[in-house]
Amino acid sequence: MLDIKILGPGCPRCQEVAKRTKEVVEEMKIEANIEKITDLKKIMEYKILSTPGLVINGKVKISGKIPTKSQIKEFIEEEFK
Repeated sequence: MLDIKILGPGCPRCQEVAKRTKEVVEEMKIEANIEKITDLKKIMEYKILSTPGLVINGKVKISGKIPTKSQIKEFIEEEFK
């Protein structure tokens, strides 16, 4: 099972990343634990400079941008290689 974290204060951009990520997980029919992290101290542990951030299995995949659904799919596929 994948461990996916959405990093951000809960702004519309962060919500969009969460929405797209959930859609991709459902489309790929995979199991994933998706967690939103809004606590600034916890976000800073990932050493990102801007939100939103997307972390998959402990690896920061993107920060400061809203990834496309195809990018999210690529990030997830990387974890299965």
